Amino acid sequence: MKRVIVCVTNDLENDQRVNRSALTLYENGYNVTVVGRKLKRSSKFTRQYTTHRFRLLFSKKMWFYAEYNIRLFFYLCFRKADILLANDLDTLPACWAASKIKGCFLIYDSHELFTEVPELVNRTRVKKVWLALERFLVPKVDVGVTVCQPIAEIYKKKYGKQFEVIRNVPIPKEGKLITNKTEQIIIYQGAINKDRGIELLIEAMQYLQEYILYIVGYGDLFESIKQKVEDENVKNVILTGHIPYDNLHEITSKAHVGVSLEEDSGLNYRFALPNKIFDYIQTGIPVVVSNLPVMAELVKTYDIGEILYERNPKALAQTLKNTVEKNGSGYYSEKISNAAKLLNWNVEKKKFLSIFATLIK
Repeated sequence: MKRVIVCVTNDLENDQRVNRSALTLYENGYNVTVVGRKLKRSSKFTRQYTTHRFRLLFSKKMWFYAEYNIRLFFYLCFRKADILLANDLDTLPACWAASKIKGCFLIYDSHELFTEVPELVNRTRVKKVWLALERFLVPKVDVGVTVCQPIAEIYKKKYGKQFEVIRNVPIPKEGKLITNKTEQIIIYQGAINKDRGIELLIEAMQYLQEYILYIVGYGDLFESIKQKVEDENVKNVILTGHIPYDNLHEITSKAHVGVSLEEDSGLNYRFALPNKIFDYIQTGIPVVVSNLPVMAELVKTYDIGEILYERNPKALAQTLKNTVEKNGSGYYSEKISNAAKLLNWNVEKKKFLSIFATLIK
């Protein structure tokens, strides 16, 4: 039985892409261990595959990344593995070093353009460190994987490395839950972080008094967003905080429209194709997305929602109203259903598994 160790810096609970990858490998005969870290707010959970979470002294900035990679390196050195799967650039140093010592294959799954995330904007010195690591490590991996074609093309142009595209699509759910027809619900699910358009969404709610906005998730800006809602006395916004992924489908199914409003604050968001968009599709609700090339192209191709062309509260409110009204008339139903049949993990995992099969044949 071939052994795969999957590495990531989060606490494993809500990382859908990592869970899908690990579960698919496990179900196809691989011995899988997923390594992450344990946070103060982390809860117990069970998976079919093995998990291991480090308790770290540091939780932020470069000290955290240094400690995590040192701990991960020594952990990997004393474990048997045929393939290491490094998720994002912040796990790659340890995985690369360990793969060289152990003589095993290394797959790099880049969930985003790590060096272009909003958190690195105006942090020139820190960004230079990550860019140096990327330049050194990316050409050395055995296989590169990423979430969309534009990011794959960027890596090819910068480093001459061919990346396979494995889209961030969910496992299809069996059946649909009944949408709550008595309340008009808008849902944002995902990280509460910089440049996600959450502030704009809250400001739009003053023009949507008959609607309720659910903000489902947690992140660096959670407390400041919570304070904004309180300070502006916005009554029709509910922040749920952290919700286990297994419970997320039920909440999303009650909504009438899902949003993904990332700002064009850098290449990472410009070429973003967030997993929440695919979650909305699988749940059967239309989407409203930013006018950014990859997500806008998806919406146009499948005609599953609307694109926000003017980033102001009134325009957003009107776009949301229009989308809900069109959905109520049945306009999107068949289009979303058809998209859901194509944009799901049962389709995408065939390509994912072929990557591993090629390495170990």
